Formats: sequence, structure tokens, C-alpha cells
Amino acid sequence: MEAAIEQGGLAPGSLLGNEIELAGRLGLSRPTVRQAIQSLVDKGLLVRRRGVGTQVVHSKVKRPLELSSLYDDLETAGQRPATRVLRNTVEPAGAAVAAALGVPEGAEVCLVERLRLTHGEPMARLRNHLPPGLLELDTGRLEATGLYRLLREAGITLHSARQCVGARAATAGEGAELTEPAGAPLLTMERTTYDDTGRAVEFGSHVYRASRYSFEFQLLVRP
Repeated sequence: MEAAIEQGGLAPGSLLGNEIELAGRLGLSRPTVRQAIQSLVDKGLLVRRRGVGTQVVHSKVKRPLELSSLYDDLETAGQRPATRVLRNTVEPAGAAVAAALGVPEGAEVCLVERLRLTHGEPMARLRNHLPPGLLELDTGRLEATGLYRLLREAGITLHSARQCVGARAATAGEGAELTEPAGAPLLTMERTTYDDTGRAVEFGSHVYRASRYSFEFQLLVRP
């Protein structure tokens, strides 16, 4: 059942039969089925609703650590991504942004803040700074697709990135936007992305709901 939920075989909102039906269908004992259902409830894949039954909820997004966008990853996973643009403006670069983009402190840079949703549910709050004049940051296009797609459409070849992943507690404002209580755990990511000439084209500072999102690492033994 876990594999079926993760791979989309059991869609969000699907209702499971009762324990007797599932035990007969799977050829398992009722205690085994009960234990399996509780395990999936604990993992956040199922929820028991009074008067409704046991229901599949949206699976947790597992994102591999590679140079890809959240929009593309969600779309590939069949999660129906959507975007709400919160800010699309120009502002003076602070010290951290200036260092990341290689521009003088105080120089004007583009700022885009977005809320990324899947199945209508908030998943992450994204904050991106870009050098001015790099591409047209149309709000309608930003809500229709991912930033990396817009960069590629503008003829920019993304080559590499430097990234830092961390965690912290949600502020009251972040909690309200992400439908989490203040103090809830958030995953954080800062990423500076470079094109094939070595130019910094984007600096992102994002927060993700830890209850709905995780980063996946592959570790190799050094020869």
C-alpha cells in the first residue's frame, strides 16, 4: 500500500475498505492489516476520518539533491504544482545577496517571492534574487511555470549550484502562509545557481514544510 500511495496508484482522497475487506483481499490477518494501516497513518500517508473511513492523503514529497526546480520535481511526481506570487519587485542587494550574485552591495536586484502549492495545499515559500536584466519576470508566467524553465526559455544554460540545507522553527507569518503552527519545524535551503559561463544567475532562500517535504541524499564511499 505504501508503494501504491507513493507511486500514485492510490490517489489522494481514495478510501480504503474496512479491515475485514482488506484482510480478505490481501490474504492477511486483521491484526496485520490493522498494524499496517496504523504504520501508514503514523507516516502521514493515511488519515482516519470519523464517518468517512481511512483515506489516502497527499504523499510526502522526497526531493533528490540535484540541480532541478521544485516545480519540475512536483510535476514529475504527479503532484499538480501551482504558484502564488507574493512579491515581484526590485530592491537594493543586501550583503548576503550581493556576495551570492557577485554584484555591489546596494545595487538593484530583482526579488521574487512565491508560495508553491500542490493539490491546493501550501508546500514551500520561495524567495529568489536575480541580477537585473537577466530575463523578463512576468508575474503571470511565474504563476504558470517554474523559474528554471523561464531561465532556460531565455537562453540561459544552468550548469551548477552551491546549496546549503538546514532547519529552523516557523515564524508566525510563515506558519500562517504554510498552514503550520508558529514554531513548527521547517526545512531551509539556500542555493546559488550558475550558468555555463560561471555567472551567478539566481540566489534562492526557501523554506519547506517538514511535515510534507524531505531532501533525499545518495552517499558514496570515497575510493
